[in-house]
Amino acid sequence: MATINTCLLSPNIISASPISRSVSKSIFPPHLCSPLQYTSLTRNIQLPGVASISYPPIDTEYLESEFSGHGVTFTGVNDSCVVRMALENGSIANLMLPSGLITSYKAQMWHGGTLELLHTTVSQGQNGSPVIEGGVSLACICDNDHGLSWSPSSWALHQVIGDPQESIQVELICTSSDGKIEAKYMVTLQQDVLTSEIKVFNLGKSRLRMMGSVLSHLTVSTPEASYAVGLEGSDFFNKPPFLANFSILPPGFGKKKNQASKRLWDPKSIGGIFSSWGTNETIARETEQELEGEETDNYKHLTEEMSKIYQSAPRNFTLIDRGRRNSVVVGRDGFKEVYMLSPGSSHESYGRYSYICVGQAALLQPIIIESQSEWRGKQSLHNPNM
Repeated sequence: MATINTCLLSPNIISASPISRSVSKSIFPPHLCSPLQYTSLTRNIQLPGVASISYPPIDTEYLESEFSGHGVTFTGVNDSCVVRMALENGSIANLMLPSGLITSYKAQMWHGGTLELLHTTVSQGQNGSPVIEGGVSLACICDNDHGLSWSPSSWALHQVIGDPQESIQVELICTSSDGKIEAKYMVTLQQDVLTSEIKVFNLGKSRLRMMGSVLSHLTVSTPEASYAVGLEGSDFFNKPPFLANFSILPPGFGKKKNQASKRLWDPKSIGGIFSSWGTNETIARETEQELEGEETDNYKHLTEEMSKIYQSAPRNFTLIDRGRRNSVVVGRDGFKEVYMLSPGSSHESYGRYSYICVGQAALLQPIIIESQSEWRGKQSLHNPNM
């Protein structure tokens, strides 16, 4: 696929006047919120054993009339919709429906302008349609011992709250077809931080296991100029890349280390994910082939190709890009693991593979959600450069 452009999907739209009331409506009927088929602007992924369903086009005019006025505007792009969140201090974030992909986060900088912090690429697919990769995406699967396997993927807009002076929150919702699992995804833009929070409600009688990640592609000039600060002493496993629907991975990644780039995230092999990644015994068997270690560098240079899962990382650490003279503080809550991938510095600077991928994750050990219980996890991208 040939790359068309990067960091697109940023329509130049003027925000409507703020209003104080909160609205709560869905753009799809409840029975259409389940991910029987995930349809986005870019790709169609069908879960195994489930019939294909085509979602109706998003009514952008309806969204504009019902939800605008909090600093949020809506623009239709093919069968999808770009939700633009804009604060008066200049910070902007773009979120796509129904995929929930955050394609852009422009933050206020020390020099008075704004800088794009997310890495998003738009390529041409085989059928000529655009393929979007990167940004911030949620990839998770819920499973139980009774054969249930569900992944929230096609999101409905539930409510918008806040104002363009301080903070804007867009809340999305998705419910399993049997009504036993409900997921809410809250994207909040504040003056100096963008947060992505996921809540999963187990309404069934059996406990759930959840695996996955909030996955962020942070743009950098080149990994050669990038550093991770604050990971010293964290235990890690070298693992093959975590590939979700919007992941960016250079061709041949891992070949230099004789490492097979197997797909950890694959809806068609959900049973294999839980059986092979959810036990300490499996981890112990793999340590002979996939190195286990402890981070010894508190100012880790990200110039080398790497794919690691940290088990004991601090709740906040910093990514520094000397080339663009900026930094991002990455925080988490609820998730116990941190996933990090660097393509290495052998690629073109400021190009398609100039990014660092960070995930707040549950990949080595699943998160257990008991019956009639709720779990929540959050990632924050804090901009300390104002």
